[in-house]
Amino acid sequence: MPRIPSPAIAAVGLVGGYAVARWSKKRALGGVVLAVAGGMAGREWQRVGGGKVAAGLGVAYVAAFAGSHPLAKKIGAWPAVFSVAGGMAAASWAVTRGKG
Repeated sequence: MPRIPSPAIAAVGLVGGYAVARWSKKRALGGVVLAVAGGMAGREWQRVGGGKVAAGLGVAYVAAFAGSHPLAKKIGAWPAVFSVAGGMAAASWAVTRGKG
């Protein structure tokens, strides 16, 4: 079975988590999506880069989620979510490219 690239998992987790929370009106459900995707991405980061890479990108993932909230007040919710998802995907790609 082909692996899903970690940049895609991370971006989908951020966008999907927000979408589920917004449309279901259940923030906890969105948090589940965010956490599951983060766990999947974390396992892939661990596999290709080791513990330090996984920890660093895990911190970046949580920071992207947290940072989307104040950014949303400035540019709107969806633009903020897409911005941090793109940034997270780019960071994941930059750190893990050519590995694994």
